[in-house]
Amino acid sequence: MRALYFICLVGIIAFCSSCSYKQNQILFEKKSSAAADTAARPAAPVSYHIQPQDILQIRNLQNIRYIVDEVPTSATSSGGGTAGTGQTYQVDEDGTVALPTLGHIQVAGLTRPQATKLIEDLYRKNLLKDPIIELKVINLRVILFGEVKSPGNIPLIKDNTTLVDVIGQAGGLTPAANEKNIKIIRGKGKTQSVTQIDLSDLSSLSDTRINLQNGDIIYVAQNKRAIRTENLQNFNTWVQPALLLLNTALIIFTLSRQ
Repeated sequence: MRALYFICLVGIIAFCSSCSYKQNQILFEKKSSAAADTAARPAAPVSYHIQPQDILQIRNLQNIRYIVDEVPTSATSSGGGTAGTGQTYQVDEDGTVALPTLGHIQVAGLTRPQATKLIEDLYRKNLLKDPIIELKVINLRVILFGEVKSPGNIPLIKDNTTLVDVIGQAGGLTPAANEKNIKIIRGKGKTQSVTQIDLSDLSSLSDTRINLQNGDIIYVAQNKRAIRTENLQNFNTWVQPALLLLNTALIIFTLSRQ
């Protein structure tokens, strides 16, 4: 009788360990109007300001050969090499960037559109007719890890890149993700802050806290089902061998008494 009991117990545990949990993620669900009315209005998004050591990619859309093919090949710390569709230039510690013909231009502290207009105006005044300058800051990154399909360093490829944009670039959430518990860690030391975002709430799309900044760390936590499954798997790794050993010993003991 005891042997039958242990065999049944082992069978139940094996069945439980084989059960799979289906994660039903609910994204951007409409919350009650009362909750939306009481929510504080988010602040306006903050544009990125160029800093020393940033890498700028610049080209003239009116004449792609200029700034790309006709730039001297020698480069200083301010200059760089070609990067596909434009020439790259590093901002010096003094906040200036060295550009062909123009020399050193102060760009630190400017937003990308402000720096674009400044360079465009200077080239129009000194050299080019109706230039259309394209400027990108190509060294901006965030770190994304946790329950996403492709974690790692994600470039901020456009102004006001959001959490949703970055998760999309990473292939989306995994079935084990907790869409209600996504943390954005920003800053270092005493200035560090942690913001928790709930993507199951439709109002999160209008929350400017999801606008990312260079150096942000984003962590997508596991959902409760995934945690339970992982704990059960860890439990089974040591319980199943012990139960098997006890069951075998009980069978041998029962047979020896017959």
